[in-house]
Amino acid sequence: MAGTGSGAGVRGTRRRAAASGRTGGGRSGRPGLSPERIVDGCIALLDEQGPDALTFRRIGAYLGVDPTALYRHFRDKDELVLAVADRLLARSMENFTPSDDWRGTLRDMLARSREVYLAHPEAAVLSVARTTRRPAEMAAVETILGTLADAGFPPEEAVRYYRVLVDFVLSWSGLEAAYLTLDQEARSGDEGAWSREYAGAPADRYPRIAAASAYLPTVEPQDNFELALDLLLDAVEVRAARFGD
Repeated sequence: MAGTGSGAGVRGTRRRAAASGRTGGGRSGRPGLSPERIVDGCIALLDEQGPDALTFRRIGAYLGVDPTALYRHFRDKDELVLAVADRLLARSMENFTPSDDWRGTLRDMLARSREVYLAHPEAAVLSVARTTRRPAEMAAVETILGTLADAGFPPEEAVRYYRVLVDFVLSWSGLEAAYLTLDQEARSGDEGAWSREYAGAPADRYPRIAAASAYLPTVEPQDNFELALDLLLDAVEVRAARFGD
């Protein structure tokens, strides 16, 4: 989204391609190859096999086409990654309707972005640091800047807060997505640390940890994200009020 917590608290597993299904149409009745079909296939392939699978040879095999056919639509892998990044943004905006309240609009948009990234963590890790320069990103930027203008910010300030908000959600979502790409053993070890190592920390050496040890394992990723987002939007609202004075 044109931008550049903690994973240790994330519970859950990767959402695999079973949720979205292959988009290649199988080996029989193959539909015509299109950029949309290729990109959707790439996201499903990433869900199933991770970033190492994102080669033109393996994408072609997954879609049941000659790999050279992909070059008619994408000149190289980087262009394909940018298209994947834009498709994730497009999915986050499906059925989105701006609210009458600027704060509600921003909150919904940012939460939707995180939800899509966490549904496709392997694709998210490749995407969150990229600027796609494509229609879905352009539409999202236009909406956010317009919403900040509705809040009272002039263009120069709207751009600054747009970057703050977007960099926040991309960074947060990228961290969570990277955590979800770890194997189950690593995730279990990290998640259990709060109720094992931290709970057993000696109070004479770590008095603050000892006093809070019963609460450290209770922090849930969804609640933590919503708290951080509300804190950020609270600050934006305070600053917006200055321009209304």
